Amino acid sequence: MPDHVNPHRLFDIRGKTALVTGSSRGIGKALAEGLGAAGARVVVHGRDADVARSTAAELRERLDADVHVVTFDVTDPRQVAEGIDEIERDVAPIDILVNNAGIQRRAPFLDFPVEDWNAIVASNLTSAFLVGQRVARGMAARGGGKIVNIGSVQSRLGRPGIAPYAASKGGIVMLTRGMCADLAGSSIQVNALAPGYFATELTKALVDDEAFSAWVRGRTPAGRWGSVDELVGTLLYLVSPASDFVNGQIIYVDGGMTAVV
Repeated sequence: MPDHVNPHRLFDIRGKTALVTGSSRGIGKALAEGLGAAGARVVVHGRDADVARSTAAELRERLDADVHVVTFDVTDPRQVAEGIDEIERDVAPIDILVNNAGIQRRAPFLDFPVEDWNAIVASNLTSAFLVGQRVARGMAARGGGKIVNIGSVQSRLGRPGIAPYAASKGGIVMLTRGMCADLAGSSIQVNALAPGYFATELTKALVDDEAFSAWVRGRTPAGRWGSVDELVGTLLYLVSPASDFVNGQIIYVDGGMTAVV
């Protein structure tokens, strides 16, 4: 079989170095674990050093993988620069970046505090710009790389009480396309993975809310919440050679939610 269509080569990320922001828990943790299981060297990131170190230790033990830790504020340009410098100095140059860090806050639009708007946009959107720009500079100098920005079904769909979150995730779509326009010529592929409703420790209150869970099941053609391991296959595709001619795309992993009314 020719090497360029060999499925083992197409999806091979062994030895690559991957940074997943916001990966000490939730979806980010699952994505980091998936990359580590596939043979990548993984850098776990979070603001809480103790939680990040605990997650890294857990992944090392479970996967027997090469896992490192970095802590910095993704909304602070100075800390971002220092954090990326630390990784590339002490671990390895970054081949794969997953911009996953983000927050959610809820309130009716008429009552939404401007400070919460600013925090959401900074954490969910500005962070992807800051980290993506800093990492992409190194990727461009080295001749290529893979960047995956984490969007959401709220990149396309609104819901009451989360207008700023939806705006930030809609922004991720256009940031992804803009990064593609500027970076594709440097052999950097930038795509977005947009999850639907997934059961994690961070969404436990919503999962346990029977009325909300019933809404999720009824609104999702698959009829259920997603399991975080169901995001890993799409991520592996987007960070592997299999997607070398895929750029600026948004892939919804949502059980069909965005496909139907």
